[in-house]
Amino acid sequence: MKPLAAPRDAARLAQSRDATEFAQSCDAAQLAQSRYVGRFAPSPTGPLHFGSLVAALASYVDARANDGQWLVRIEDVDTQRCKREHELTILRQLDAYGFDHDGEVLRQSERGEYYRDALHRLAMRSLTYRCVCSRKTLALAHRNPEGEIVYPGTCRDAAVSAEVSPAAVRFNLSHREVNAAASFDDRAYGLIAQQLREAVGDFVLRRADGDFAYQLAVVVDDAQQGVTDVVRGADLLLNTPRQIALQRALSVATPRYLHAPIATNSNGEKLSKQTRANALPERHDEQLAALRDAWHLLRQTQIESAASTREFLRQAVAIWQPERLAALQIHPAAQNL
Repeated sequence: MKPLAAPRDAARLAQSRDATEFAQSCDAAQLAQSRYVGRFAPSPTGPLHFGSLVAALASYVDARANDGQWLVRIEDVDTQRCKREHELTILRQLDAYGFDHDGEVLRQSERGEYYRDALHRLAMRSLTYRCVCSRKTLALAHRNPEGEIVYPGTCRDAAVSAEVSPAAVRFNLSHREVNAAASFDDRAYGLIAQQLREAVGDFVLRRADGDFAYQLAVVVDDAQQGVTDVVRGADLLLNTPRQIALQRALSVATPRYLHAPIATNSNGEKLSKQTRANALPERHDEQLAALRDAWHLLRQTQIESAASTREFLRQAVAIWQPERLAALQIHPAAQNL
């Protein structure tokens, strides 16, 4: 009879089994989606605005121009700010503007078990730790050029007990298994490299209120959906090195990245719900005008003859030239990476 595994061996076997199952699910996704798979992933904190349209347009035409799939994922992991009514509005807007997606809509709010599993596997390798630092505690901490707190590692060696609540969970960038130097070749901005320890510090994977952080959720979702290409706004450019570090830690593939220009208001601020950007227009002629403006922002050859939103998208796919975005200036925050 084979002897029972010792507790430490049993834990190691369980860890290996979890990692294998996760890797198998990701490998299956990659095999099932061997061609280009893109995605648009809005957060339902309000209706889509012009900035959202630019990102949706770039990701959609890049996918269709490569004969690929275009998925829609609702990033509602922030349960306090996201609302079902906004999700329904977003889906209605996408349909009105002619963005036909493939497959079922994925909702992060329904995927907690997958995020818990990923977090557990990282914890089994001591790649995470609990943190009880508050905003007040970190008020004097150094900030990076984007205004984010560079976490100083206050709780890294504090061994905060699991019984202490509330507590966030952070990714341990100082662990010997973690490569904190992340780089990637963006299709618009070229080579982007970042030393994560100095640039952001140990970042949050699960918030103190229990919600999973964007960085963890997006890595797990992209891997399990077999996403091969991420096309999104340049405001997320410097989130990418964090996601690559997590992809390595979870042994999943890194997609190709293309970061498109972001739309700004008259004050130079990024259009967003926080800056009170207007919802996309609903009149047919105004919808076509909005698509033309978004296409212009993407530095593409103008389309004047389309009679409908779907006809506009059909023409856009046929003449899409992503290399025009490669003329973008270096992202200001990337100069010191």
